[in-house]
Amino acid sequence: MNTNALLNYVYLFLTLFSHMNYSSELIKGTLKTIVLKLLADNKKMYGYEITQKVKELTGEKIQITEGALYPTLHSLENDGLVTTETEYIGKRIRKYYSLSATGKTKTQEKVSELADFISTMTFLLGIKTKTA
Repeated sequence: MNTNALLNYVYLFLTLFSHMNYSSELIKGTLKTIVLKLLADNKKMYGYEITQKVKELTGEKIQITEGALYPTLHSLENDGLVTTETEYIGKRIRKYYSLSATGKTKTQEKVSELADFISTMTFLLGIKTKTA
C-alpha cells in the first residue's frame, strides 16, 4: 500500500468520527504507522518535512504538530525502528530520520494492522464506503 493510499485510508476512517477536526487521540493512534510508512516511501526525512508531507497528502485535513511528531520520532528511535543522522545546512543542523532494518519489517506489520483495524471498524459501525 503506498503512502497516499494509506493516508487516504486513515483519512476515510477519521472522517467517520468528525467532519472538521480530528481528535488528537485518533491522530495519536495512527501517527507511528503514518511516520513509518512515509519513511519507507521516502528513504529519509526530517521532522518538518514529515509534517508538510502529511499535510500535503491529506489536503491539509491531517496536520501533525511538532508536539506530537517529535515524541513519536523519539519513541520510534528508542524502539530501534528508526535511525538518525545529522547534516549541517549552513549554520543549522538538520536531523534526518530513516528506517532501520527492523523498522522496515515493522512498517509492513503496522500498515497491515491499521488496514485491518479500519476494515473491522467500518464493518462494526455499519459504514457504507463509496465504490469507484
